[in-house]
Amino acid sequence: MHTHRTFTHLQLIGMAALWGASWPWGRAVAQAMPPLAAASLRFGLASAVLLLWLWRSGRLGSLRALSARQWGGLTAAAAVGVLGYSVCFLWALQTVPAGKAAMVVALNPVLTLVFAVLLFRERCNAVMCLGLGLAVTGALYALGGGNPLALLSAASGADEWLLLGCAACWVAYTLVGRTVLTRVEALTTTTATALLGALLLLACSLVLEGPQAWTALVHAPAAAWYSLVALAVGATALAYAWYLQGVQELGAGAAAAYMALVPLFGMLFSSVWQGEALTASLLGGGAAAILGMLLMTAGRMRLAGTGQQAKA
Repeated sequence: MHTHRTFTHLQLIGMAALWGASWPWGRAVAQAMPPLAAASLRFGLASAVLLLWLWRSGRLGSLRALSARQWGGLTAAAAVGVLGYSVCFLWALQTVPAGKAAMVVALNPVLTLVFAVLLFRERCNAVMCLGLGLAVTGALYALGGGNPLALLSAASGADEWLLLGCAACWVAYTLVGRTVLTRVEALTTTTATALLGALLLLACSLVLEGPQAWTALVHAPAAAWYSLVALAVGATALAYAWYLQGVQELGAGAAAAYMALVPLFGMLFSSVWQGEALTASLLGGGAAAILGMLLMTAGRMRLAGTGQQAKA
């Protein structure tokens, strides 16, 4: 039993590594391929893997059992969580260094917590608030190159705002899932949103980029193709499988704590693979953001423990 739990923890570290690696992989794709066509192909490949996983687990019929309202919710989730996120993700990575861009991951739990408190009246304690402040400050410090206020100035490029759009899309995806997809199990939700997202990206690619974008994919360098397959199979399907198993074995709070490692892996892999410099603002802001995410998780676990004691 102990060995099995240790393996689950190792899988969660692998998940964080794959999600961290998605940033330099995404930059390699964004600089060599038409972004919408590449994103459509990424989620098309991921959908094939997830459909196979759903079939092997005997749950393929769960897609046919979905109601019209649930399909509508899944489409909305795909529009923000796949289409919107992919557009912001790849367009930003055309110019922003991958290690710097990975810092935006620290804003995902922060914004999710803020809206959960405002919209759903979730409880929050002092430790979570301290972590929230640290995560926001650290992430903005890294994204602003040592000056968070630079993001508000005219000198700030649109690409930094696209990164903030990634965080906004992720939060919107989380909130849509909470409001309309509460009765759809996680694997079915992920498979359906990946498939719907691939179709939405395909339609946008054909309209905005034209069929010639798909011809251009053929001439992309091998490194971009390797990165695209790694994004589809590793960062999408495999990382999700490990995360889901971690939630089942250890609980959502313990599994979510490993998200704090994503910016760290993003910086390390970007430095090694892309030759990006680890600046003082990136290291300092990244350390603060990671500490903030850990404090938020610790505060949430303390809150959950207090709630269980109250029920007892």
